[in-house]
Amino acid sequence: MRTTTNHRGSRRLVLPLLGAAALAASGLMAAAPADAVATHSGATWVRSCAVVHQAGQMACNALRVTNTTEHIHALGVTPDATPSGFGPSSLLSAYKLPANGGAGQTVAIVDAYNDPAAAADMAVYRSQFGLPACTVASGCFKQVSQTGSTTSLPANNSGWAGEISLDLDMVSAIAPNAHIILVEASSSSMANLGISVNEAVKLGAKFVSNSYGGSESSSDTSYDSSYFNHPGVAITVSSGDSGYGVEYPAASKYVTAVGGTSLKTASNTRGWTESVWSTSSTEGAGSGCSRYDAKPTWQTDTGCAKRTVADVSAVADPATGVAVYETYGASGWVVYGGTSVASPLIAAVYADAGAPSASYPAADLYAHTGSLFDVTTGQTTTCSPAYLCKAQAGYDGPTGLGTPNGLAAFTG
Repeated sequence: MRTTTNHRGSRRLVLPLLGAAALAASGLMAAAPADAVATHSGATWVRSCAVVHQAGQMACNALRVTNTTEHIHALGVTPDATPSGFGPSSLLSAYKLPANGGAGQTVAIVDAYNDPAAAADMAVYRSQFGLPACTVASGCFKQVSQTGSTTSLPANNSGWAGEISLDLDMVSAIAPNAHIILVEASSSSMANLGISVNEAVKLGAKFVSNSYGGSESSSDTSYDSSYFNHPGVAITVSSGDSGYGVEYPAASKYVTAVGGTSLKTASNTRGWTESVWSTSSTEGAGSGCSRYDAKPTWQTDTGCAKRTVADVSAVADPATGVAVYETYGASGWVVYGGTSVASPLIAAVYADAGAPSASYPAADLYAHTGSLFDVTTGQTTTCSPAYLCKAQAGYDGPTGLGTPNGLAAFTG
């Protein structure tokens, strides 16, 4: 077991958790139903969303750990007890981020279907960790459909509700003073999710997180121009949980593709250490070469003729997962992993750094590689060239250029 310190300075136990996304070799999204249990070293987790098999359909990349024991009342704060999983103070410490970031900025979360408990659950998370309230009444939080309606929301879905809770809590943790817009697509199709991205930008968000993906297709370049080409907006996308192999829209040349790491405390100067998140050759941070998307001008690695995934990374390993409060589909405090953790986290880091100055903010990362924590250990499988699935000094596929080390790499 390991211990961490919460924002009040008290000590807590974090259970040793280990997760895996058991997907079949027939395709990135082609193996397990949402409730299939993955087990590794005595720990278990499930995919939050149903796995899809159809082109143009997306699945969220959230992995919910199922064997944690929470010593906290499910309806509120219990003195001297905190949830399992990393909370805001740990994440801010690991990535050297300011404690009160996001002021004056608006971050959007794009997900499918409706979470009827989204606002209430986020309020409990923020209260637990001493973060400022963010409510509909105050104008800080807005929950809308893909057309911008606040009254006609999509059908409820308990699987995607877990993704929504995770996303809202990660933005709250990293950019607690930002306004948040939750845009809910009417289905998990790329078309409806893409319309939701457009709506988020229309509503004024300069930072848009997307924690979902599906198999690449020849339609991707059309999706690029229709949904993701928003100059001056930082659009982050999770790279996937199936190890070596590329998902869309992480492959879009217009987005920041976010890979995943295992994050642990350490007795070094930083106080933390990270490695590639992987538990088997088909389980871990997504990476590799796009089949359809052109290579952006700022990406110079030579192993892919087209777009390479990922650009940057953050914690994603369910074994070193984050605390989330969820009541629609769960019963309170849970632990989540998956690259769905990393995408909203990086979107919120962009928000902490202020309005993007580059047309495509991923370019800023490549111009400031020395301002990131380089991840140099771990791999998801064996591939050629090796850097597409194995960490190395400098750029590699699973972790991109590295993880946040303050805001310098995100400021332009």
